[in-house]
Amino acid sequence: MTGGSSTARAAGIVTLVVAGLLGSAYVLGRSLVPDQTPPRSAGVTTNADGPHYADQPGTDEPAATPGASTSAAPVETGQDGSGRDAGGDKLFGAQSTTGTPRLALTFDDGPDPRYTPQVLALLREYDVRATFCVVGENAQNHPDLVQSIVDDGHTLCNHSWHHDVGLGARSAEAIRSDLLRTNAAIRAAAPNAPIVWYRQPGGAWTYPVVSTARQLGMTPLHWSVDPSDWDLPGASKITATVLSQAEPGSVVLLHDAGGDRQGTVDALRQILPDLTARFELEALPTDPT
Repeated sequence: MTGGSSTARAAGIVTLVVAGLLGSAYVLGRSLVPDQTPPRSAGVTTNADGPHYADQPGTDEPAATPGASTSAAPVETGQDGSGRDAGGDKLFGAQSTTGTPRLALTFDDGPDPRYTPQVLALLREYDVRATFCVVGENAQNHPDLVQSIVDDGHTLCNHSWHHDVGLGARSAEAIRSDLLRTNAAIRAAAPNAPIVWYRQPGGAWTYPVVSTARQLGMTPLHWSVDPSDWDLPGASKITATVLSQAEPGSVVLLHDAGGDRQGTVDALRQILPDLTARFELEALPTDPT
């Protein structure tokens, strides 16, 4: 009995060892098999320096939040306003300075019957010419203001039909249609005014939007000084940013529409005396090439 018990006991130990080894192998094997569960998609948000307003939803797209971009190639902009796409290229060739010692004031998103006349009056008072990047539907709704801009000697710039930050991510045909529609509204208001500049809303530049603008005879226009007046920081902060960052060749980004722009108008009253004392200001030329 003793011999039989020893044999049985030994067999039981062998069985336990084998089972343990098989279990370890099973667990190890499971750890080496890739997880077949589909990964959960992560929401991605890309931001672009510059304005987009909740009170200006697109005709075909939902409204974007301020600064948000749906562009396939997001642009990051630093304090100097120099944009870079995700791959590191600068602005896809968009111009961000005047290329001369002169400084250029630019006003986006108008015309607006509340603020554009105030801006025009101040520019007239200081004998300054500027560049107005107009939104197509606003040009269509306020053709008299477009004509007033031209009559005062300012330059016009196409700023898309409805401030579409995501325009650069659309097809070339969609981009072309948008830009042509905007040009048509501008020319309906001011038939003889040249339109040789295009500014992408939010600064969300992509190769297709730059390429299409150039094909239509427009030079893509960015900026080098951005006081973020679209974010309503107040006249004092707008003034301080512009006056501290302005230098020869700067393109200054301001807004005469797209929300409450009284802060910008009030800042302009302080900005113009200083800038005209230090720089020669110009409207961007109508023959940039």
